[in-house]
Amino acid sequence: MPTDTVQDAPQGQTLQEQTLQEQTLQTAVTPERLEKISAAAYRIRHHALNMGEVQGQGYVGQALGAADMLATVYGDQLRFRAGDPHWEARDRFLLSTGHYAIGHYAALAEAGIVPVEELETYGSDDSRLPMSGMSTYTPGMEISGGSLGHGLTIAVGMALGLRYQGSSARVFNFLSDGELDEGSTWEAAMGAHHHQLGNLTAMVDINALQADGKTDTVLRTEPVTEKWESFGWYTQRVDGNDVGALLAAFDNAAAQAATVGRPSVILCDTKVGRGVPLLENREKAHFMRIEENEWQICRGQLTAGYEGKASA
Repeated sequence: MPTDTVQDAPQGQTLQEQTLQEQTLQTAVTPERLEKISAAAYRIRHHALNMGEVQGQGYVGQALGAADMLATVYGDQLRFRAGDPHWEARDRFLLSTGHYAIGHYAALAEAGIVPVEELETYGSDDSRLPMSGMSTYTPGMEISGGSLGHGLTIAVGMALGLRYQGSSARVFNFLSDGELDEGSTWEAAMGAHHHQLGNLTAMVDINALQADGKTDTVLRTEPVTEKWESFGWYTQRVDGNDVGALLAAFDNAAAQAATVGRPSVILCDTKVGRGVPLLENREKAHFMRIEENEWQICRGQLTAGYEGKASA
């Protein structure tokens, strides 16, 4: 279950009432929800491997590690219409980390927004699924991922704009731990608290790896939980590969959601290549080169692990 960090309770609610409400939400993580999201995460991982094989390389490890997060958001939390990606009342999901697009496309396919068969075009000429996410190409892609650190800034402006429009839609922003190196991320975090954007939820994929090496050797950001708390956010830190913990954490964030209130952040500790032991233990894991004969091995390990858990 998540490790909740509770600060001041929302206006009109005591700390004791808020804690009780969160405990009640956590007990609502039913076996049916667990099974549904676990199955969706498995399919997202499978889609990511199939797309990666098209290019023979890519950010496959991040897609595998973040699959549980993406499955939870798209399968359990996000309000959208698969046939109408621009539906005005939709919740917005912003992929700040554009290079995670392979995982996002898999989630969009699982949600029915992108046809599964279109995933075979990943990274190809004239494809709507470029290797880095671009909103002008892909249905359901709200922003174009580029230089890291700009996603939360856009999310803050979007959440504020939705409030001014009188919309009840929420904004979800997916960040990486490497983005916490960027000053613009913390400026945005400060702005979200200042404007009391209770309609904003951020999730951070903490996989301890970035392009230049291990995160703690590039720029140490710990204690990251205390940092977000000090910026006034409702903060939870969970195992990002534990579907039950993710469901409970997002339920708690949903209970906090309001037109005016504290923004929420869920810090998710994940493992690059999760579900495929061959890739979990690969030394150069940020951008993986996977040999032709390894793809089927990866799929076999993924399926064996999922079926083993399902039968346990």
